[in-house]
Amino acid sequence: MKEITMQLLKECANNLLFEMKEEEYETLLKEFKIVQEQFMHIGQIDGIKEAEPMTFPFEIEEVELREDEVKESLSKEDALKNAKDVFANQIRLPKVVG
Repeated sequence: MKEITMQLLKECANNLLFEMKEEEYETLLKEFKIVQEQFMHIGQIDGIKEAEPMTFPFEIEEVELREDEVKESLSKEDALKNAKDVFANQIRLPKVVG
């Protein structure tokens, strides 16, 4: 396992354009050390190498979906009649992205 160092954290933060204070790096380094210790403990569990990885944490139950039913839908006029701003049979909304 690659050793996590303060220099490595600073390089990664720089590559990701993160700005961090020195004490934040120290906290992050401590947290990485804790995670590495936990991985080491997990690796020492008997039979862990033979265990099959989980792809989903819960048992999947058979779910019966209802059949699609074709129903009458709203006409275009009914769908647009309460809209505040309609242009070319479409609802015009305010711009949300600058």
